[in-house]
Amino acid sequence: MGVLKHESQEYTRGSKALKVFIRKFPRGKSLKAKDISYTSVLKDKLLVARAVKEGVTNALFEEIKGNSPFTEAQWASFLDVNIRTLQRYKGDASHIYKPLQSERIFELAEVISRGNAVFDASEHLDLWLNSPCLALGGEKPIELLDSSYGKDLILAELNRIEYGIFV
Repeated sequence: MGVLKHESQEYTRGSKALKVFIRKFPRGKSLKAKDISYTSVLKDKLLVARAVKEGVTNALFEEIKGNSPFTEAQWASFLDVNIRTLQRYKGDASHIYKPLQSERIFELAEVISRGNAVFDASEHLDLWLNSPCLALGGEKPIELLDSSYGKDLILAELNRIEYGIFV
C-alpha cells in the first residue's frame, strides 16, 4: 500500500483516504485525463464523475473499445458521431472526448466489465447482447444500450443472471 503526500498531509492509497486526497486538490488539478485508467475508473464512482468532467482520452477509449464486443459502427452510434469522425479521432492520440461522450463511454465500459465478469468471455457477452431476452421484453440487450435507462436495465439483468434469478 503506497502513501501519497500533499501539503504536508499523508494519504494512504486505497479506500476512503485516496478519495479525500482527490477532493483536496483545487479544481482542474485533481485529475488529469491522462492519469485515468480503465481498471481504476470502474471501481470508483467519484473518479468516474471527475473523469467525465475531464473527458476521456483517445488512448483510454481505445483500451475500452478493445475490451468490448462492439464494432466501430456501433461505437459511433452509441457516441452519436459519424463513423468517419470516430476513425479520425483514432489517429489523434491527443483527442479528448466531450463530457457527454465520456459519460457514454464509461456507461458502456461498465456494461462491458460487468458482462465479461458474468459470462467469463467476450464472445458469450456478445452472443447474449445480440439475442432477444425475455426479461427485457423480447428486446436484444444491445438495442437498449443507447440510453442510460437501458444500461441500467441491462446491468440489473446481468446481476440477476449472476445470482441465478431468471424471469
